[in-house]
Amino acid sequence: QVQLVESGGGLVQAGDSLRLSCAASGRTFSSYAMGWFRQAPGKEREFVAGISRSGGRTSYGDSVKGRFTISRDSAKNTVYLEMNSLKPEDTAVYYCAATVVAAYDVWGQGTQVTVSP
Repeated sequence: QVQLVESGGGLVQAGDSLRLSCAASGRTFSSYAMGWFRQAPGKEREFVAGISRSGGRTSYGDSVKGRFTISRDSAKNTVYLEMNSLKPEDTAVYYCAATVVAAYDVWGQGTQVTVSP
């Protein structure tokens, strides 16, 4: 069973940068497409970024394009989300997800990101 553990969240000011990490258990990490999602209070879960198994293809939600970058390190079984030029509206719980059998069927516990004005 794949397990995902996010880290790197915290409280930052608008304009700051933050890098989230998602460590995956198991020896088949490179077999999974990975993604980041977020959910703000009172709002639906939102797709943030996705990366293919090889890392060769990435995709982003419109609200983060040009500011966030997703990457993966297969040697470390870790996927990252580099977040730059953070805005208060980026405040949310950020979740890492893996496509193991079905699309994004395994999720981490989430990490809180709070951006103050």
